[in-house]
Amino acid sequence: QVQLVESGGGLVQAGGSLKLSCVASGRTFRDYAMGWFRQAPGKEREFVAAISWSVISTLYEDSVKGRFTISRDNAKNTLYLQMNNLKPEDTAVYYCAARDAGWLFGTARISDYGSWGQGTQVTVSS
Repeated sequence: QVQLVESGGGLVQAGGSLKLSCVASGRTFRDYAMGWFRQAPGKEREFVAAISWSVISTLYEDSVKGRFTISRDNAKNTLYLQMNNLKPEDTAVYYCAARDAGWLFGTARISDYGSWGQGTQVTVSS
C-alpha cells in the first residue's frame, strides 16, 4: 500500500478557491490511479474526481465539473485538486485515495480504492 497525506484545506468564502495536495510515499506513485472523495457531516463519503496513472484520463462528479480540476505530478509524488468557485455545499472533509497498483484508471467507487489519507477539512462560508 501507499501512504497518503492531504493538505491545503481551510476556510474560504463562497466563490473563492482552494488547492488541495496529497503527497504519497511508500511505493511508486506513478503506478497508482488516484481519486478525491469527500464526506460532509451526517452524510456518506462521495466521489469527487479521479485520474489515471498516466494523467490521460480524468473523471468528475457532475456537481464539480467546470469548477474542480484534478491533476498529478508523478515526479513529486503529489496529487492535486484545484477547487474554484466554491459553494457552501462543497463543505466537507476531503480525502485522497489510491487504487491498488496495476489498475490504470480511476473510478467513482469507494470500494475500488485500497489506500486512504486522513483527510483535510474544507469549509465554505456563505
